[in-house]
Amino acid sequence: MILVNGKADSRINVSDRGLQYGDGLFETIAYRNGEIEFLEAHLNRLMLGCERLAIPFKQLKKLQVELSVLLDALADNDAVIKIVITRGSGGRGYLSDKTVEPTRIISIYPFPIYPEKSGEIGVTARFCQQRLSENLSLAGIKHLNRLEQVLARNEWVDNGIAEGIMLDQHNNVIEGTMSNLFIVKAGELLTAKLNKSGVAGVLRAEILQLSIDNNISYSETEISKESLANADEVFICNSIIGIWPVICILDAKINNTYPIGKITKQLQKLLAN
Repeated sequence: MILVNGKADSRINVSDRGLQYGDGLFETIAYRNGEIEFLEAHLNRLMLGCERLAIPFKQLKKLQVELSVLLDALADNDAVIKIVITRGSGGRGYLSDKTVEPTRIISIYPFPIYPEKSGEIGVTARFCQQRLSENLSLAGIKHLNRLEQVLARNEWVDNGIAEGIMLDQHNNVIEGTMSNLFIVKAGELLTAKLNKSGVAGVLRAEILQLSIDNNISYSETEISKESLANADEVFICNSIIGIWPVICILDAKINNTYPIGKITKQLQKLLAN
C-alpha cells in the first residue's frame, strides 16, 4: 500500500523535485509484533532533516494520521514502512518555489528475509571501493541522494557477505552501506564521528543512549582501518536488522576475524528489552 499526500496512489508528478534532484529525505521504520519501533526518533530526525534542507514541511500531523491508517491496515503483519518527504513539484531549475507544499509518500514493504540467526552467529562484511564524500551540510541526515551507497552495494553479489564497509576520502571507517558500525577496544565502545559524512542512524543513537544509561564507556571518534583491524569486537546496526555482530571482514590483503564479545551481547540484550 502506498499513500501520496494522503491518497492511495503509486505515482508522483514528473516535476517533483525528489525525482528531479533527489531533493528530500526518507525514513525506514520497522513495524514488528504489532508495534512501530522508534517512531518518535524517526519523525524527529525527519523534521531535523527538513530543517537542514530548508524544506518547509508543516504537515507532520497529516503524516501521523496517514501512518495510523496504514498501521490499522497492517494489523499484526510485520512490515517495513518507508516515509519520503520531497520539496514538492516545481519547474526546471534548482531554485525552489517556497510556496509549493512538500510531497508526502508513505509506502509499505514486506519485512526482509535475512539469513537465520545473523544476530546470534554473526556476519561477514567487506570493504567497499566506493568512498563517501564529505559534505558538512548533508552529513548525518538521511537525504534522498544515496548514489554512493548504491554504487558500493553493487560491488558484490555474494550472499555470504552481509554488508559493505565504507570509508571516507581520508581512509577513515565511517559506516556500512545500510548500517552504522561500532567497534569495541579495551572495553570502550567506539563509533565514527558523522560530522562530515555518513548517516546518523536512529538505532545508533539508541545504542549510545543505552551506553550512557548502563555505564558503558563510549566515544564518537575517527576510526582508521588499522583500528578496525585490531578491534576486540565489531558490530553493525540499523532499525530493521537490530545489532549484527561482525565476525569477519574481507580485505584485499588479509581477512580480519573477531569474536562475538560481551559488550555486543550486552547491547543486544538491552535493546531486546
